[in-house]
Amino acid sequence: MADEQEQPEQAWDEYEWENFLREQDLRTERYLELLERYVDHPERDVLIAREMGWSDAEQGESMIWDEAAAGEELEASGFAEQDGAADHAEVHPLYQASFELTLWLDEAFEARGERVSEHPASLELSRQMCILGGKLAAALSDPEGSELGMTIAYLKRALRAANLALNAYAEMHRERLFGRSRDRQLKEQIFSVRDGIVRMMGESRQEWRRRNGA
Repeated sequence: MADEQEQPEQAWDEYEWENFLREQDLRTERYLELLERYVDHPERDVLIAREMGWSDAEQGESMIWDEAAAGEELEASGFAEQDGAADHAEVHPLYQASFELTLWLDEAFEARGERVSEHPASLELSRQMCILGGKLAAALSDPEGSELGMTIAYLKRALRAANLALNAYAEMHRERLFGRSRDRQLKEQIFSVRDGIVRMMGESRQEWRRRNGA
């Protein structure tokens, strides 16, 4: 009968993907805590596998931890997202802009010496730009656009990193860590990347509504 036929699986929206990513973040944090706790234990792999739930339910035997199992946890949470997605992302103008800004920052910090490069605001800015690049790479890892919900969820994370980067820049500006020219250039570059993320989110949401009628 028609009502017994399988219905096509509906793509997740951005909110379902966000929930999934949050769950994976928690699992990854748990895995890293266990790894630190049992790092020198002779049965480390078995203990981690048991507490992470990597077990054979039928036989009741723990699944031995291996690199593949750990890699799945890290990849799902985004720890491996940049390595896996860069092949698709590296040619995108927005990703290139964020990558070039990261390189520019490294050179600028080195030129200004330790007073600038080791300043907490500089370290936070560098950290957030690295996070931003990873989230952008993940967002751009679906060149066919088959998972727009995932794309939007990762763009939200990239946008958060961009906003935190701007906060770090504001602290650097107050401390006058850069000269006027470099300060202005840094601000313009961060805003340019941030605005690009916002535009892409809008375009992705518009396409989502077109496809799903919502």
